[in-house]
Amino acid sequence: MALEIKLDQRIANVELLNEDGNHVKIIVDNREYDLDMQQVENGVYSVMYKGRSYNVELIENGTPKKYTVNTFYHSYEAEIIDAESKYLMARNEGNLEAAESTISSPMPGKVVKILVELGQEVNKGETVIIVSAMKMESEYKAMKDGVIKEIFVNEDDTIDGNQPLIFID
Repeated sequence: MALEIKLDQRIANVELLNEDGNHVKIIVDNREYDLDMQQVENGVYSVMYKGRSYNVELIENGTPKKYTVNTFYHSYEAEIIDAESKYLMARNEGNLEAAESTISSPMPGKVVKILVELGQEVNKGETVIIVSAMKMESEYKAMKDGVIKEIFVNEDDTIDGNQPLIFID
């Protein structure tokens, strides 16, 4: 299984070669790693590599494909780039500002809660809407600082995938 993972501004190619219990063999950008990995608590992993121990914490950051990754010395923003992510990036290519201004859900679902009002100022990372899809609630956050200019839906509305929900200017 091969994936692209965006770490801050870098994209790494990651391929899982073998998994046997806690022993994992992966290739990251053509470099092979033999790891002993153990989840020690929800979202926290202990990783052994060449006799050295590392702790890694994964915190979901808005969607199941985006994480904040904390190690002892560093923090990273990570995003799993799969086929759906590539499609959305290609669709919004050259129009990054529009992509950051419009909040939408990649899947159909139901609006659970709208946490903002028209004209309200929001900060990047602030949760603006909660959507239920596939029996899971997802919080969607502002991708930039701005003002809520349009709210296209109401609470309890059924929505389509990629339907605009909120516009931030």
